[in-house]
Amino acid sequence: MKNSFWVTLALAVAVMVGQAFTSAFVQEAWDVPDKYENMENPVKASSDVMSMGKSLYVKHCQSCHGKEGWGDGPKAAQLETPSGDFSSEDFQSQSDGAIFYKTLEGRGDMPSFKKKIPYEEDIWSIVHYVRTFK
Repeated sequence: MKNSFWVTLALAVAVMVGQAFTSAFVQEAWDVPDKYENMENPVKASSDVMSMGKSLYVKHCQSCHGKEGWGDGPKAAQLETPSGDFSSEDFQSQSDGAIFYKTLEGRGDMPSFKKKIPYEEDIWSIVHYVRTFK
């Protein structure tokens, strides 16, 4: 009887730890409206656009997403949810419009950049730049 109590307690603790681990490292789906999901990047990639995208990324994104976009920036450890790996197949398989929308609107730890980056062309340049993290 004593053994079954400890086994039950150990299982309960293991389940709770597993749930905490899962919620800490798995993000819920981020729904993107069709308007954005199907949107193409209206800004043509060029060396100037890539330079602007990199500059804005370093200023606004790198602290959480890291220099190489792996989600390992100096502020990443302070976040409640992982900042994501821009080099991953999951990230790179998103449409440009989805990346634009997520950057524009934000969610949870990810801030909205509507006011910090008021020109949509600049956000589109970041979309081009994060495409280099393959």
